Amino acid sequence: MKQLLRILIVDNQVRARTSMKALLDAWYEFEEVREAANGIEAVQLAEEFQPDVILMDGRMPGINGFDATRLIKARWPQIKIILLSMYPEFKEEALSAGADSFVSKSDPPEILREILMKVTQDV
Repeated sequence: MKQLLRILIVDNQVRARTSMKALLDAWYEFEEVREAANGIEAVQLAEEFQPDVILMDGRMPGINGFDATRLIKARWPQIKIILLSMYPEFKEEALSAGADSFVSKSDPPEILREILMKVTQDV
């Protein structure tokens, strides 16, 4: 039996986090889902919560998602990170920052679901 996942959703917009959580709840059962509003909180929760996967927004005030991804991957390389952005041209930057995958926020939800399943299949 596959273990239940611990998910961290990182986005500076409350509505985006709430929508993402509702979408995930429709697809899966999770051990726990937590939320962070910025890159600083993401790094703190990565240490405290040790999520299996992080859904990380790219552009946020303070520490952005790219820099937070670099910090998290340097300390906890086993944490899977899917970087999300409204700007598809950020894909290369996301992958070079260490993200396991990239999803454009304009992609259909099924794309995120497929990528989430792919990056967590060995978790």
